[in-house]
Amino acid sequence: MATGDRPFKVVVFGASGFTGQFVVEEVARAADKDAFKWAVAGRNKEKLQQVLQQASETLGKKGLELEVEIIICDVNDPPSLAAMCQKAAVVLNCVGPYRFFGEPVVKACIENGANHIDISGEPQFLESMAMKYDSQAADKGVYVIGSCGFDSIPADMGVLFTKNELKGNLTAVESFLSFNSGPESGSIHDGTWQSAVHGIADQENLKKLRKQIGQKPLPVVGAKLKRRGALFYSNELKQYAVPFMGSDPSVVKRTQRYLHENLQESPTQYGAYVGVGGVPSVVKLMFAGLIFWILAKFSFGRKLLITFPEFFSFGHFTKQGPSRKQLEGAAFTMTFYGEGYSKDRDPQCGKPDLKICTQVKGPEAGYVATPIAMVQAAVTLLKEPKSLPEHGGVYTPGAAFAKTGLIERLKSRGIEFISNPET
Repeated sequence: MATGDRPFKVVVFGASGFTGQFVVEEVARAADKDAFKWAVAGRNKEKLQQVLQQASETLGKKGLELEVEIIICDVNDPPSLAAMCQKAAVVLNCVGPYRFFGEPVVKACIENGANHIDISGEPQFLESMAMKYDSQAADKGVYVIGSCGFDSIPADMGVLFTKNELKGNLTAVESFLSFNSGPESGSIHDGTWQSAVHGIADQENLKKLRKQIGQKPLPVVGAKLKRRGALFYSNELKQYAVPFMGSDPSVVKRTQRYLHENLQESPTQYGAYVGVGGVPSVVKLMFAGLIFWILAKFSFGRKLLITFPEFFSFGHFTKQGPSRKQLEGAAFTMTFYGEGYSKDRDPQCGKPDLKICTQVKGPEAGYVATPIAMVQAAVTLLKEPKSLPEHGGVYTPGAAFAKTGLIERLKSRGIEFISNPET
């Protein structure tokens, strides 16, 4: 694996961005515990210094801005990307939207022998990187691991956790996501909003990409999982729910494909849903969703959505993002309901005879849990090379970390994996 004798074990690229600043703080915590040298990278030295000063004050670590090296690097300047990658064992790429800025970083990492971890929730970027660069990364011994934030470590590792907890063959699982915004309520930075706008606009190209990849459907083992409607009342959440529109379903499916084709494991069917609340919330969602869907299809509409995120999202997305106080009381819960067959039963005959419930619970999803997941993925990559897939390549979190201690590392940082929770 490409960790070598590099000056830095970890480089945070895009450290001065909204999410990047929180990743910097989490790396600083991990570096204290695991004793590794790290750096920050970006276009503006002054902003990077401010981020390090903020981290120093938040963590009570005097002089952090003097200890951590700053690397000037621009995604539009390939030589600067190459120079950064040559110094890093692992690049934590926080520069999004990834559909516009992600590929040059992946390419530079592979060419210069640096492992790459991102927090993308954009299926088109994730799947196109796998198609374009998997063989090149394998040849170089480089691990490119996407969606290592809230999208999609809780879902991907949660399915694997559920699979390991069931004393039999897990054939199907559904996840139900709920959020607690805390006493201060909260918002999401508009970078996520921009990714969603462009993702909806580019759906046809995602379909073309998947057709080009041309993979055969995974075999259905056991009773076929029934898909829920576009809007339904969830008895599990005791509120209305909709299918989860993020990267979780596609990431989990890619993991299951890898485990089936490479490790000969039985694939698990998966459905992902998110709670939206009661009737007033449903009406608001339907109204906002319809406007969003129509406007995202046209360049003028996309410009309006991106210019006025707070207006079109009813205040859920803002250019300022949440305050630190708002982050403190927020949390997420992802509950998994699985079914399967006893070890002595043929899953192709009869109904499932086993059921299981598990949960993944953690702090605020976007700017607390995401940095934790991203940094612990990097620590696992550095600390457990023998537990990773034998060869480099472009991987999902579940494919890369299935045989590692990532879940235990996440638990140690406040992201819980619970079997048979009291619900």
